[in-house]
Amino acid sequence: MSVTIFTMTHKQFPTPGDPIYVPLQVGRAGSKNLGYIGDDTGVSISEKNCYYGELTGVYWVWKNIKTSDDVGICHYRRYFCTEEGRILTEKEYEEILSAHDIITSKLLKLNFSYYDGYASDYNIHDLDVVGEVIRQHYPAYYETFDRLVHGKGTYFGNMMVCKKEIYDAYCEWLFGIFEKAEEKIDASGYDDYHKRVYGFISEFLLYVWTQVQGLRVYECKVGMTDEKRETAEIKERLADYFAEKDIAGAKAYILACLEKRPDVLMEASDITGELKLSMQVIAVCELEQQAYGSSTIDRIQDFGALMKHFQQLNELVLAWKEGETEMSPPEVEFYLKSENITEIAWEVSARLVSPPSAPA
Repeated sequence: MSVTIFTMTHKQFPTPGDPIYVPLQVGRAGSKNLGYIGDDTGVSISEKNCYYGELTGVYWVWKNIKTSDDVGICHYRRYFCTEEGRILTEKEYEEILSAHDIITSKLLKLNFSYYDGYASDYNIHDLDVVGEVIRQHYPAYYETFDRLVHGKGTYFGNMMVCKKEIYDAYCEWLFGIFEKAEEKIDASGYDDYHKRVYGFISEFLLYVWTQVQGLRVYECKVGMTDEKRETAEIKERLADYFAEKDIAGAKAYILACLEKRPDVLMEASDITGELKLSMQVIAVCELEQQAYGSSTIDRIQDFGALMKHFQQLNELVLAWKEGETEMSPPEVEFYLKSENITEIAWEVSARLVSPPSAPA
């Protein structure tokens, strides 16, 4: 085989069945042996897994796999796939890499700068330290780092496939930066989620590195074989709140979840978009209750029905914005009335998709 994709995991999982996907247990130095290849053999930083996340596996591949063929990184439930959602085969990887240097996730487009987003969810000191290390020790990368860190894009998941020589060059640069950054970053007092400083920042640094290197990048769709259990549990709990028409409880719960795990709203976690829709439900119902004394939740309590109701509204608003709806303004107005969609619900949706003003 000329392509080997190491599937990072910390738990047992059903493998895709294709031999190019090789399970690699990350952080095995501090956990139970799952029976897979472990990142605690050979040259290893497995003991740093609480700070590096899947990067301990990325490091292991760099130091211990000697090949001139194509290598890659994916996750036990997250894979590169076709637009239809089928996991890529060896032949498809070879075809893509015959015309490109590297495969990455599709660029995640943010509603805010990467810097501001990081400052909102994590300790901005850590990102500042990394930027300063790049400025001092890798000056050829600093202008691009500074420009992109204030831009609105990033890769996610630390997923990539490329020639081993390209992989090695990236790892030498990345871990060289983090080795120096460790001298000024103390994450020992962070909670288990926020400790993964280097795993978080590395996702963005892959974007910086590919841009400076001028690589021919193939941004590929990432599919998930199943939803994160954390995401499913949040939705199940929100469904309970909605069933009880408890919008205040739902709001307090989702805000508490986001305080602990801000990443659950990312596309890679909220793959159905239902957590974002749930936040829209909460915002609309709060405003409706204040303005009218009643809200959408008084009519619809079923989670699935609420998701469908607001998804259809968003689709209508977006079509209106793009001028792609065949409905005339009077027909839109009739639809809104027939579905009991309030001006508040339209306005909130309008802010989300930024269309022109609502129809008269």
